[in-house]
Amino acid sequence: MVPVRAEAVAAALLLLVAAAGVAAGFRTGPPVSKDTLEKVAASLEMYVDELPQMPKVLGYSLKYGRPEPTHLTIGMYEKKWKFHRDLPATTVFAFGTSAATATFPGPTIEALQGVPLQVTWENHLPDRHILPWDPTVPTAIPRAGGVPTVVHLHGGVHPPRSDGHANAWFTAGFRERGPTWSTPTYAYPNAQSPGVLWYHDHALGLTRANLLAGLLGAYVIRNPAAEAPLGLPCGDAFDRVLVLADRSFLADGSIYMNCTGVDPRAHPQWQPEYFGEAVAVNGKAWPLLAVARRRYRFRIINASNARYFNLSLSNGLPFHVVGSDASYLPRPASVTHLLVAVAEAFDVVVDFSESATPEAELVNTAPYPYPDGDAPSRLTGKVMKFAVEPAAVLDDRSRVPARLPEYVEVAEEEAAAQRRYIVLYEYEDAATGSPTHLYINGKRLEDPATETPRAGTTEVWEVINLTQDNHPLHLHLATLQAVRARGLVGLEEFRRCMERLNDATRCDVGRHAVGEEAAVPEHERTWKNVVKIAPGFMTTVVVKFLMVETGRTYPFDATAEPGYVYHCHILDHEDNAMIRPLKLIK
Repeated sequence: MVPVRAEAVAAALLLLVAAAGVAAGFRTGPPVSKDTLEKVAASLEMYVDELPQMPKVLGYSLKYGRPEPTHLTIGMYEKKWKFHRDLPATTVFAFGTSAATATFPGPTIEALQGVPLQVTWENHLPDRHILPWDPTVPTAIPRAGGVPTVVHLHGGVHPPRSDGHANAWFTAGFRERGPTWSTPTYAYPNAQSPGVLWYHDHALGLTRANLLAGLLGAYVIRNPAAEAPLGLPCGDAFDRVLVLADRSFLADGSIYMNCTGVDPRAHPQWQPEYFGEAVAVNGKAWPLLAVARRRYRFRIINASNARYFNLSLSNGLPFHVVGSDASYLPRPASVTHLLVAVAEAFDVVVDFSESATPEAELVNTAPYPYPDGDAPSRLTGKVMKFAVEPAAVLDDRSRVPARLPEYVEVAEEEAAAQRRYIVLYEYEDAATGSPTHLYINGKRLEDPATETPRAGTTEVWEVINLTQDNHPLHLHLATLQAVRARGLVGLEEFRRCMERLNDATRCDVGRHAVGEEAAVPEHERTWKNVVKIAPGFMTTVVVKFLMVETGRTYPFDATAEPGYVYHCHILDHEDNAMIRPLKLIK
């Protein structure tokens, strides 16, 4: 593949900045050393702040005791947030029903299956971003200034106009709007099964900066009648959302994001991954949660920009995994280590009555970048701590059920409507060897859609990873399940052919995808919205463009404009520019 020429990019940058008049909003400055950032993080004593319980906003109303559809207005605000007792307050962007109630993460929206919800998302952000951004990657750049935003409900099954398309961005007061913007109010049918989702910004080229600033929150769909018989831990005290996100801080409390790109000649700010020195859970750095000796349900969401977490408990207690992303598993799976990719979610039960120790640290052993990067430091190897109360709880009536709700089965691959090859590339500058951008199938977001499935069908995607990173692949609207991964034999030969031809069939992929088979872990064998794509492998993914609860097509027109997208969910990759259109047809 032909790399981007640095001279051309530099010239384009000058034209963009001059034409758009964004110089006042583009932050610059010398990079801060890793040692300095680690010193700030190390000055924060671990496990002194209580784990926050994020405020809850009900996505339904009650009339005569019966739930009915409702309408919410949720805004995005600049405000101060305390990430740690000993760190000065940090300026963040945060979701809330008002500026006073906005939080990091935003409020947890609790919806009911089958009860539709409408949300008007409002942008109250200032004219200038609090973090650096790069106009040389495909980016929403408003002519009159402001911070472009648009909200995507990750894992949601909803019409295209409510999907938060990257080009449906808008600035404060809807002063400027992107080319696919159509409505300030989004419709969420909540027709899908109960599970944990999350909402976050999805503006073109600014997702990494807007999420880093704080524009994210959890969204839980419940069905009390269907879920109560399962006997899982319930109630706000025992059913907790844990939103994991790493951040770097300066001594004044501000979030640090490098202003200098990995190859400034190509991109003045963009770097291939962002990794912070502090780990926050629900907006607190290394928090503490006091737990009773009983079962707890934790809905773990990895909302980091690029960091994977390989989680375990220091006292050896297992995670009983009951769900992943927005779906239950067919049956619980017990694991001692839980690898959570960026944007991936797991629904787990931990039984603290079995703890042999009075405390348990939640620790992380995932290298960064994953899988072949550096080992986590003594800081990022810690996540939070549980303080286990000494007395046993005698009236814990919760349980881990033997069976869980089931969905449509993975169809035989031969019965799929179509088989596609999806190839992940990373491009490098010929002179420096530094990455310049990442594409899927050698194409950009603005190129015409080539993935045009029919609504109501099942497809098989053979996803080929020619990069060194594990990529969390996310499809909007669709649900997917990895069924196997095969190592690529003769990888360099195959890569050279693909760089010339960009055609897996002509490069004889069948001759290369014959290496060792990597099994999909049992706790990931359900319908997901994120699957891990290992480097040097071809991963076979079954994709369903229908309701996996019933096998029926969607209860809305999924073929309408502006369509959907699919992308790598490492935010720095998505922004530059590992994202493609996904257009359903009738």
